[in-house]
Amino acid sequence: MTKADIIDEVSELTGLTKVETEAVFEGVILTISNALKRQDRIDIRGFGSFQVKKRKARDARNPATQELLRLKERYVPVFKVSNLLKEQINKNI
Repeated sequence: MTKADIIDEVSELTGLTKVETEAVFEGVILTISNALKRQDRIDIRGFGSFQVKKRKARDARNPATQELLRLKERYVPVFKVSNLLKEQINKNI
């Protein structure tokens, strides 16, 4: 499902125009992005949580060349699915 598909479906469900829906969608994405940049945790009950986790520096190998690389310490965004959403998905499969 693409961004355009989500906007189309939300527009149909809410009765908002596609332009209004896209503005709201962009606002939600921007809000989540800004919160993650501040290293805030975002909890959406029944859906999941977004947060930033620190990854330690480590050695890695390029599989194509077998060259040994040193990956620096870094921060990565992480999404954890809520148990409620997991249960709903497993009921419908």
